[in-house]
Amino acid sequence: MDIRARKQALRQSIIAAREKLGSPENLRLSRTIVGKICELPGYKQATAVLGYLNFGAELAADLWVSQALADGKQVLLPRVNRASRHLDLYMVHDLKQDVAPGSWGIREPVVERCNRVEALGTPGFILLPGVAFTREGDRLGYGGGFYDKLLARMPHRPTLVAGAFALQVVEKIPSESTDRKVEWLVTENETIHCNRGRE
Repeated sequence: MDIRARKQALRQSIIAAREKLGSPENLRLSRTIVGKICELPGYKQATAVLGYLNFGAELAADLWVSQALADGKQVLLPRVNRASRHLDLYMVHDLKQDVAPGSWGIREPVVERCNRVEALGTPGFILLPGVAFTREGDRLGYGGGFYDKLLARMPHRPTLVAGAFALQVVEKIPSESTDRKVEWLVTENETIHCNRGRE
């Protein structure tokens, strides 16, 4: 099996396991994980943060976005630019007013209400979505490469963090040269400072 096929098989297996959690348990675990993410020094020190809005059975990242807004952070959220196949970043102030379902049903910033942020050096802390992670910081996304492309365009090295359920932590992920690692992996059970030896 080639790398893409192996990634897809792992992706399907973890997504199926995540969906079995059920909404009440997902929310309970998400609250625990979000609380731990907000304790990280990188989060506390950052003025501007970049997050995402969850869909399906993902970690309830909107809880983290709401907390970041309440903490007075400048909160950036991504919007898929279908023409360039990149993520554009927008500053949001209110999750009720500033976002609406966009590509693939994922909530995105409403262009008419939010300012696009041209300076990709703005966020000092990034919460990354993903399907599976290793304790060494390897990340398996959804296959579009959107975040790897975004991170490659950034002129600085922000703190990269993933919040995930313990069931999303695996021994090994097939990796490619363009894949970026996370520095911190936070689950309901532990906060892992990943090995950053190889990127």
